[in-house]
Amino acid sequence: MGQRMLRLAVAVAVATALIGLGQLGAADDKPKYDIKTIMAKAHKGKPPLCAKVVKGEASDAEKKELYEYYVALAANKCPKGDEADWKKRTEEMVAAAKKIADGSKDKADLAALSKAIYCKGCHDAHR
Repeated sequence: MGQRMLRLAVAVAVATALIGLGQLGAADDKPKYDIKTIMAKAHKGKPPLCAKVVKGEASDAEKKELYEYYVALAANKCPKGDEADWKKRTEEMVAAAKKIADGSKDKADLAALSKAIYCKGCHDAHR
């Protein structure tokens, strides 16, 4: 009976550890960048990264970087306003940036990105 108790104790300890690790993993599911960081890295500067991409002046690495920022933006919680509108706006940004990051040079795709990143519309609704 001693070995049974020992096995049971080990099983409980392992299960407890696994549950704890699962909870830690859930806590780490936050976006890679917060909104303030994304805005500073993607929308500020001379010229801002987003403007370089829209104008077709960005390197492939910069296009992918902008896409990564917008993926993180979409993963952030809506700071204020309508959650559905936040989701729609950020998904449009991600989709447009992905096309450009994947190599599209189509003027319609660049125009879609330009429209999706219109600052005032998003700031009026969510800032």
